[in-house]
Amino acid sequence: MDVTRTIKMLNHYASKKNKEGMAQFGIDTEHALGVSILHIRRVAREIGTNHELAINLWKTNIHEARILASIIEDPNKVTSDQMDAWANDFNSWDLCDQCCMNLFCKTRFAYSKAIIWAENEKEFVRRAGFVLMAALAVHDKKAEDSRFIHFFPTIKQYSTDERNFVKKAVNWALRQIGKRNNNLRNEAIKVAEEIQNTDSKDAKWIAFDALRELKGVR
Repeated sequence: MDVTRTIKMLNHYASKKNKEGMAQFGIDTEHALGVSILHIRRVAREIGTNHELAINLWKTNIHEARILASIIEDPNKVTSDQMDAWANDFNSWDLCDQCCMNLFCKTRFAYSKAIIWAENEKEFVRRAGFVLMAALAVHDKKAEDSRFIHFFPTIKQYSTDERNFVKKAVNWALRQIGKRNNNLRNEAIKVAEEIQNTDSKDAKWIAFDALRELKGVR
């Protein structure tokens, strides 16, 4: 399978209606074809794991081709530099989230990148850090609680970020960590209560929403 044939497969499922719908959800469609995630995954199943193709698809700068790359890439072949390069290319929340959930959370660099990226000033790189935390909380079933407790200071520190795509990811990370087990739930509640006392409306929103789910606050 080569890039040309793969893009042709994606174009088969492209539609103007899908592209318009993507734009309505705040997705950057400048380089998008208008292909649904369902159909991107259908193409991915036909291809299977393919590291070389994933690298080349990313280079096309086509939105759906990059999401496809995150699905067919081999996490064992992903390098630290590759992760940083892809993260710096993020221009939309869905591309960020798909890469983190499909691929980055499965790499050996996931925990370190979560912290490093969360400290990055770029909006979608910072979002990626917190999405990684949320994805790891869901998918890394064998991880010890200490790995997630390590994230709490960073969550608290950046809870005051006013950018919508960042604060939603901070909230997501806090909630997902808290839902892993009772111990982490109690720890997450403590952090949310600390965030609630921060002099920031964005931080207060993060705390309120997290407590509503973790503690049943109404």
